[in-house]
Amino acid sequence: MNTRRFALSALLAIPVFLASCASLLGPRQVEIPVERLQQALSVRFPFNNRYLELLDVRITNPRVALQPESNRILTTMDAAVSPPFLKKSWTGNLAISGQLRFDAARNALVLAEPRVETFDVAGLDPLYANQIRRVSSLLAEQMLENVPLYTFSPEQFRRAGTTFNPTNITTRANSLVVTFEPAR
Repeated sequence: MNTRRFALSALLAIPVFLASCASLLGPRQVEIPVERLQQALSVRFPFNNRYLELLDVRITNPRVALQPESNRILTTMDAAVSPPFLKKSWTGNLAISGQLRFDAARNALVLAEPRVETFDVAGLDPLYANQIRRVSSLLAEQMLENVPLYTFSPEQFRRAGTTFNPTNITTRANSLVVTFEPAR
């Protein structure tokens, strides 16, 4: 009978032991290179859309850069703007920055709060330049708002029988670092 009681006590002690070990694991980090972000964003381009029935906008060739000083991601792209009723087209550059956040529903890092940094189109008629400025925020949202840049695998949320949650995203010059901490 003592053997059975000892086995039962040992069996009940295992979850308590594992729980105490989980708190000893501490935070861990997952590094995501900028090349991975570039790949995730590139599949969404080219982007074509018509705005206010006045302008056709084509965005191509996204280039990702990280901004450690502001903890943002910057995407510069080539832009072509043309009125649908003219045979003329103007080209230039578009730069959009955004914050990174974790979307728990998709287990992904997504781009949030996209902000147009610059939208320069060479030789654009002032009438069309004003129209472009009006639609640039809408353009940024349509292209990049909540775009998944990296999806975590289920294994990245578990380690040694413990569940981890992302708690911080840090932008470095060539990578993002996501800190995971044990769930409480």
